[in-house]
Amino acid sequence: MAEVLLFHHALGLTEGVGAFADGLRRAGHTVHVPDLYEGRTFEDLEAGVGYAREVGFDTITARGERAAEGLPEDVVYAGFSLGVVPAQKLAQTRPGAAGALLFGACVPADAFGAAWPEGVRVQVHGMDADPYFVGDGDLAAARELVAGSGDRELFLYPGAAHLFAERGTPDFVPEVAALCAERVLCFLDALDG
Repeated sequence: MAEVLLFHHALGLTEGVGAFADGLRRAGHTVHVPDLYEGRTFEDLEAGVGYAREVGFDTITARGERAAEGLPEDVVYAGFSLGVVPAQKLAQTRPGAAGALLFGACVPADAFGAAWPEGVRVQVHGMDADPYFVGDGDLAAARELVAGSGDRELFLYPGAAHLFAERGTPDFVPEVAALCAERVLCFLDALDG
């Protein structure tokens, strides 16, 4: 079974993020979910992003990097939205990554001063009309990341919700969240094979 380091989005470590992690645990995977916001949660993305700006995105990313210390090398790094930044950075720069799961965001690979590592599988999940994912350039970065590679996948779902897998938010889309979770579990199971 896989070991996953899952980073939350700009709302903080919410019950919805915990529920997603619990679904992976029920399937037999080990999941670590660090709190990058040190106990703070927010009701809307703007407030959460405001907090991240105040603390500093570099500080949030550094907290994510510290969360990986002491874990084995062959971890799957996963992140929702803001949490994609530390997840993707670790997948690209920490040796031995088993894979990456990026939800609602994708950073251009060259942002971390390293190409995507050969053999590190990745799934990117987002909605085709999500104003953050599409409008902020994440979709273009995801398409570039997966181009020409059989072990990198982009899954686009119809709709404009940003936190589509987040139970308890207005963005939650149950049928899309279920399909996304199914694909994630297949991804994790394939790492064992």
